[in-house]
Amino acid sequence: MEDIDLPQRRLSRVRKSLWFMAAITALLLVVGYLWRSAQPSSQPAGSYASAFGGPFTMTDQTGRTVTEQTLRGKPYAIFFGFTRCPDVCPTSLNRMALLRKQLGADGDKFNIIFVSVDPVHDTRAGIGHYLTLFGTPIIGLTGTAAQLAQIVKAFHIYYEKVPVEGGDYTIDHSATIFLIDADGQFVTTISHQEDQKVALQKLKRLIA
Repeated sequence: MEDIDLPQRRLSRVRKSLWFMAAITALLLVVGYLWRSAQPSSQPAGSYASAFGGPFTMTDQTGRTVTEQTLRGKPYAIFFGFTRCPDVCPTSLNRMALLRKQLGADGDKFNIIFVSVDPVHDTRAGIGHYLTLFGTPIIGLTGTAAQLAQIVKAFHIYYEKVPVEGGDYTIDHSATIFLIDADGQFVTTISHQEDQKVALQKLKRLIA
């Protein structure tokens, strides 16, 4: 019996040793993770702030040249769309108008900017008329294909023409609203599905 039990006892000790080693290894991994998490990030502090935005030159509905430099000095919310958009664009612009109203007197502390991704159809006059429908001051921007490509690249915007019946087209595009501070630095976004109270708090922090 002793000859039989001896291997079993040895096997039991081996199993205990393996469990002990596994526990120590897991503990070391946790300690290592916590130590790394506590270290200063090697990522530059401004890298996140510069993730969206950059140099661009566009024209507003009055014919004035607008660049990222001319917009500095006042925070802004910028949205990309087109005037013939049936749903996302009017919904987003109406939402921004409502948020501005909810801010009361502070609503004038930031600009709302609409960038057309359809320079073929969206003339300056057309954009100007379209934006009057939302009952709040909105800066409308348009430009050449090259100028549009520059600002779209700066904000990592997706848009694509989609053919429809009759030889016409609509446009699929990003529905994100970008919040930029008075120094021209990206702060955060408001998504299309964002809760209105959360969006309002983001704007309050933007203009604080």
